[in-house]
Amino acid sequence: QVQLVESGGGSVQAGGSLRLSCSASADPYTSACMGWFRQALGKEREGVAAISRTGLTSYADSVKGRFTISKDNANNTLYLYLQMDSLKPEDTAMYYCAASQWHPDCFRMMAVRGYWGQGTQVTVSS
Repeated sequence: QVQLVESGGGSVQAGGSLRLSCSASADPYTSACMGWFRQALGKEREGVAAISRTGLTSYADSVKGRFTISKDNANNTLYLYLQMDSLKPEDTAMYYCAASQWHPDCFRMMAVRGYWGQGTQVTVSS
């Protein structure tokens, strides 16, 4: 069973930075797509950043140039990261780590058939 555990959320002032981490117990098949989603109060969940098994990345337009997704593998555990710089109040949301099998549209595959963590809250104050 795939387990995803996020950490690193918190409160920060606008312009600040946070780094989210996600540890994933997943095999290469179920982690071919990995990424971060977020959901703000009263809004729909949206894909923020995704990375494929080969390292191909994609970002939501709203975070391009500010957020960076990366991954690592240590001690048979996958680690997914999201470096968030130049944070804005509109980045405030619950952030979720997700993983799924491969699909050319990683965001869509994770959204409809992915495994999810429980989320970590990010709050950006103005």
